[in-house]
Amino acid sequence: MKRDVIVALDFPTLEETLEFLDKFDDVKPFVKVGMELYLQNGPKVIEEIKKRDHKIFLDLKLHDIPNTVYGACRGLARFSIDILTVHAAGGVEMLKAAKKGMIDGGHEKTAVIAVTQLTSTSEENMKKEQLLVVSLEESVLNYAKLSEEAGLDGVVSSVHEVEKINKVSRTNFLKVTPGIRFDSDDLGDQKRVATPSEARKLGSTHIVVGRPITKAKDPVEAYKLFLDEFIK
Repeated sequence: MKRDVIVALDFPTLEETLEFLDKFDDVKPFVKVGMELYLQNGPKVIEEIKKRDHKIFLDLKLHDIPNTVYGACRGLARFSIDILTVHAAGGVEMLKAAKKGMIDGGHEKTAVIAVTQLTSTSEENMKKEQLLVVSLEESVLNYAKLSEEAGLDGVVSSVHEVEKINKVSRTNFLKVTPGIRFDSDDLGDQKRVATPSEARKLGSTHIVVGRPITKAKDPVEAYKLFLDEFIK
């Protein structure tokens, strides 16, 4: 899967989503459908976006017992999505079940990737709230190793861990990195952020960009700026 910019469609309704996508005309950005959009609109949102020929990153962060995650992934396979997320904290057996569910559902080409630590999580918060005694970086690297061991296709992390993830994973392991901003953009609720050029240099395979594109005066132009700086 080649390097790309993924636009986060963080809208509450299908109507707002399609209105936004219609601004792009012949340009077909890779898009992220997260929990807000999917849970409020259901599978129809996937079907409508697929009709417009966009690649889809379905970011549901599945996290449950292995059998439940297997069933969910097997069911989601019918949508032929490009990337699906699960939580690495679910453990190796759950991660294996997620990939097996997608394969048994008939769509082994869907990349199943694991969320390591959210980019809204600081090391201080991680230690206080998750009671982890290791550093945030060590936690992310451990989750990356477990994800590869389980046969997953990649991970979600902040840009700051990508370089070391590259050293402990195979060459085609996906590194999907949210929290991407230009220096002039508002940080929002993100704590560990980077620019598109930093992400490219450190080895991200995909960057996820939300509000700096969706809230821009000219979303198409904003998307092209991120694309130019990340892909060049």
